[in-house]
Amino acid sequence: MVDGITGPGPAQAIPAPAQGFSGASTGADFETFLRMLTAQLKNQDPMNPMQSTDFAIQLATFAGVEQQALSNKYLEQMVGQPGSGSAGGIAGWIGKEGRTTAPVWFADKPITLDVAPHTMADSVQLVTRDAQGRELAREEIGPGEGQMDWFGRDDSGSKLPDGLYSFSVESWRAGEMIQQSKAGSYARIIEAQFGADGGRLVFEGGASALASEVTALRDPA
Repeated sequence: MVDGITGPGPAQAIPAPAQGFSGASTGADFETFLRMLTAQLKNQDPMNPMQSTDFAIQLATFAGVEQQALSNKYLEQMVGQPGSGSAGGIAGWIGKEGRTTAPVWFADKPITLDVAPHTMADSVQLVTRDAQGRELAREEIGPGEGQMDWFGRDDSGSKLPDGLYSFSVESWRAGEMIQQSKAGSYARIIEAQFGADGGRLVFEGGASALASEVTALRDPA
């Protein structure tokens, strides 16, 4: 069952996490080394080519510079500017509610959904799926864009068991589906994790999503 609501606070659109690094000195040194090595190979004396041992040493140096550049990239993700998806940025999201289309935990509290059906739809259905992607329920919610509460009921009106759920919106017109889109849901962020793939946020109940998958923030009710 869903019910239109006014959210506890305005959602704040957030920038996507920064990708790559900004051309720090190590990155510049890496590019310079690569150009120098290429020029050396092109212009070496064919009567006195570079010895294999010297070439191996230069390749090892090349690999070391490349590894340092990659390390700097990872460190930049860890200590970058706030709001960029870095450690300093997403750690500040803990305690807020984030909007994601990833599965979120449902227990005894309703989940706030953001729905945006097609403007030409004459029928709009909310489809609920479990963590394995199996359809559990669908209900008519009517046209109109905005936020609504989902109370976790199946087609017979019984409460669904505690667990992870995701949502999609089907827009129909004249008996034909004209659009299917994911519905964003809000969940409280309790932890921020960092790794080679960037930042990951853990929601209340244990669900998680990449920082890049969180598209809005708001203060909890």
